Amino acid sequence: MLNDNRQQYVVQSNDPKGDEGFGKFFGAVIVFVMFLGFVQAAYESVMAWYHDTMVWLLAALRLSSFLQHGRLCRRGRRT
Repeated sequence: MLNDNRQQYVVQSNDPKGDEGFGKFFGAVIVFVMFLGFVQAAYESVMAWYHDTMVWLLAALRLSSFLQHGRLCRRGRRT
């Protein structure tokens, strides 16, 4: 109860150089995060393209093998 007469003060300081530095730093962080997002999107696109290409090549090889096997069976070389 002895501290009831104490006053509270709010100290406000204007530091334009500090605010400018913080703003630049925060902007750099945002740009870096956006860059990482673009890199992730590009990586996922390349990996999806690679995966789809491998699936297509595997299907083409299986089809080629199937057609080759069918031709050989019709000619009487395989039973």
